[in-house]
Amino acid sequence: MKKEFARFFGDKRMVMSVILLPGIMIYVMYTFMGSALSDQFHSADDYQYRVAAVNLPASVEQLIQTSGFPFELEHLDTASADTTSANWSFHTARIEEMSLDLLVVFPTEFEQLIMTYDPLTAAIPAPNVDIYYNSASPESGEAYDSFCSMMDSYESMLANKFDINNSDERYDLASDKDTTAQVFAMLLPMLLMTFMFSSCASIAPESIAGEKERGTIATLLVTPMKRRDLAIGKICSLSCIALLGGLSSFIGTMLSIPKLMGGQMDNMDASVYGASEYAMILVIILSTVLVIVSAISVISAFAKTVKEASTMVSPLMIVTMLFGISGMFGGGAATSLPVYLIPLYNSAQCFSGIFSFTCEPFQVVLTVITNLICSGVLVFILTRMFSSEKIMY
Repeated sequence: MKKEFARFFGDKRMVMSVILLPGIMIYVMYTFMGSALSDQFHSADDYQYRVAAVNLPASVEQLIQTSGFPFELEHLDTASADTTSANWSFHTARIEEMSLDLLVVFPTEFEQLIMTYDPLTAAIPAPNVDIYYNSASPESGEAYDSFCSMMDSYESMLANKFDINNSDERYDLASDKDTTAQVFAMLLPMLLMTFMFSSCASIAPESIAGEKERGTIATLLVTPMKRRDLAIGKICSLSCIALLGGLSSFIGTMLSIPKLMGGQMDNMDASVYGASEYAMILVIILSTVLVIVSAISVISAFAKTVKEASTMVSPLMIVTMLFGISGMFGGGAATSLPVYLIPLYNSAQCFSGIFSFTCEPFQVVLTVITNLICSGVLVFILTRMFSSEKIMY
């Protein structure tokens, strides 16, 4: 025990990478993510759900006012809705475009119908309330759940005298594009960042720390080449290999997600993304892989063995995964430009924006430029490390 403790605590780099850095990085990242989530939920508290109601009964309107739900009502009657467009298509189109959260259609003379309806003796179905919503919109989904909860309470007081969405109509108006964007933007940024880091971490430590451990790095350093060429050659070759591994994982994930959802998302279709989206994804993957490989190469140059390099890389893995997870809490790409000046985090935000169709081309350009500059700085650092006998031997 004394020997092992002395070996571990006598190595400052090991203590830093195993004990101090993970805790510090997790604290910083979770604090950052907690602040982002607090801002998101705070803004959601001030949101007024936009609800258009057709033939809204006075009793239900009073129930809405006393329920405490933040509904902003737009009253429609049957006549005005019919003159606007048959079968409410104008208003359902507003839900599809996410300019309206809910469309609630009550039968004409709803209060009279429920007063005369007896569920034990009636030979006809109970009066039905149609509620149209868009599950791809978080606000619409929340409004639907809140309104249904309120109406369920109202129905229980009336002894089941009406139904909600009890017909063959399509009440969820989310398009295939919206559904696909919602699921992919939530899952794929995290998966992509994880796949890219795993591919880089599986080969980069062996290339530098492995050669130091075997003693073959000395042969490379005495050859008549510039240290810069050695650093660039290693990073470019490792990036190409890692890129192939990351692309393979990405393609497999894109094809398997509909199956992964257990058939519950049959309307998901990756074909909603065009050549421009895939081109932006490819460019961001390439620039991100360069950053990750460069960072792992610099860390590996400090390590004496592959095992030590793998341990020292762990904090970077935590940061990368947390950046990927951050895309699950947003509604698309961040709008703040400074976000795209943070390497790795900018990539996760761009992935989320591309998959949700909210990413702008200048955000992709800024992300790629930032990642290339970061990679160049890390290559320069690696070049100086190759020139240091103290570090390399």
